Amino acid sequence: MLRLLLVLSLLAAPATASANGFEPVREKDRFLDLVKDRVLRIGLYNLSINVLPDGSIQGSALGWQITGSWSWQDGYFCREMDWSGTPIAYNCQLVEAQGAERMRFTVDRGAGNSATFRLR
Repeated sequence: MLRLLLVLSLLAAPATASANGFEPVREKDRFLDLVKDRVLRIGLYNLSINVLPDGSIQGSALGWQITGSWSWQDGYFCREMDWSGTPIAYNCQLVEAQGAERMRFTVDRGAGNSATFRLR
């Protein structure tokens, strides 16, 4: 369960901007184009998240519901979430995309750890 909380907090492994073909996503419209009608997935944890244009987050992990809200601030994805009653604190994150197939979120405006999702 601790591992899943770390993933949900988007803390998986250190990342370097633009490494491995990832490019920063700085504009909200570009971000929305990438996630529109798509699911962010990490299969290992059966984690699926929908980031919706209305500022809401919906999904599940290990069969438990994820809810939350998000906004775009100064080129960063800022969110707070709840995983089946466990709060996941507000954090602004650097978003990077590898084409239209993968998206990486790095906490603390790109200064912390990251998690990579497949876009389905």
